[in-house]
Amino acid sequence: MALGTLVLGASGYAFVAIAGHSLPAAEAAAVASFYLLANIVGPGTFTAVEQQASHATSRALARGERPGGAMRRVTREGLVLMLVVVGALALVSPVLVERSLKGSWPLFAAVVVGVVTSTAIYLTRGVLGGMRRFTGYAATLAGEGFARLLGAGAVAVANAAGAGLFGMTFALGTVAGVAAGSVWLRSRPEPAVRGGAAAGPERVESLALLVTAGLLVQVVANVAPIVVTARLPGDAALALAFSSAFILVRVPLFVFSPVQALLLPGLTGAVTRGDLGAVRAVLRRISLWVLVVGVVGAVGSAVLGPWAVRVFFGAEAELSPVLLGVLGVGTILLMVAQVLQPALIALGARTAITVSWVVGTVVLLAVLVLPGSPVVLAATAQIAGPLLVVVGMAVVLARRLTRVGAVRRF
Repeated sequence: MALGTLVLGASGYAFVAIAGHSLPAAEAAAVASFYLLANIVGPGTFTAVEQQASHATSRALARGERPGGAMRRVTREGLVLMLVVVGALALVSPVLVERSLKGSWPLFAAVVVGVVTSTAIYLTRGVLGGMRRFTGYAATLAGEGFARLLGAGAVAVANAAGAGLFGMTFALGTVAGVAAGSVWLRSRPEPAVRGGAAAGPERVESLALLVTAGLLVQVVANVAPIVVTARLPGDAALALAFSSAFILVRVPLFVFSPVQALLLPGLTGAVTRGDLGAVRAVLRRISLWVLVVGVVGAVGSAVLGPWAVRVFFGAEAELSPVLLGVLGVGTILLMVAQVLQPALIALGARTAITVSWVVGTVVLLAVLVLPGSPVVLAATAQIAGPLLVVVGMAVVLARRLTRVGAVRRF
């Protein structure tokens, strides 16, 4: 899993870096905005499908059932969701293309293709995660990453550079991840327990809550550079530098991106068995690692970030170490939220997850549109929004664990 995550994360950074060195500043800024936008409408939407599939699959196996019915149900919901997202993108396309993609309709087409391919790969990952076939899960990450890296490199080497072409190689790279993971889906899983109580079907409302939360996760994590680019139409160099720095400080978040896939099946099984002690132990252990990795990443961003933005991303504008350090702290908060969310899903607290992300998103967007320096406001928003998310989740999680524990004892 660690290797697959590193490959996928590195491919994203390499993709933006290759575009930054191969394209004019305005087109490179558009590709950076595309990269962040693709993460919002791709992973932001369909991570919910992965979580729903993983939870339904692992719960069925824990109760001694075969997960075929759950898998078919989530697949239908995922396809409907794909059509809804494509329709929504079509409605907002004129504004989206003009403001954030610098007038590039080929980049918009790549966003749409990315939605379709994301549907397939997140369904695949959800089932693999629920079955705890993490080797196959890692194969989807590595396959997607290698395909994107090779595609972007081939475009640059062939001197056929164009923003739309770069975007399409990114979107189609996901197909390789689906093909790699499908090998591990061929054999049927054996239920872990026989004779368990029947599990009721997941409600569509539950998926809707997770989809909303997933979109807001990506908005909070990625929207700031898109807004900064839109607010700096006359300073493409600064917009590119900030977008590059923003992507750079997300390295620890990419390293921890599969944490929910790893945590959710085990936490779901523990909650199903009533073993809340195991839930608390896992959360304490993972939270400690999050803080260690996050602090190292934040300090590294402050010390080496300005140099890395110039050298690796071809940015011309200078950014302060303090700015990158603050963005690194925002990354730590997002990592903590990644740990708390699967625990809340396992405990059935989907509404609390969504409410926390709604509050954090509203505050973040409110700060982003205030008068003042777009860059400074973006850094401030990346602290305020995620902090509210973490506080909201932590409060609900503590209450839910106490309540469930009291019911079990009774």
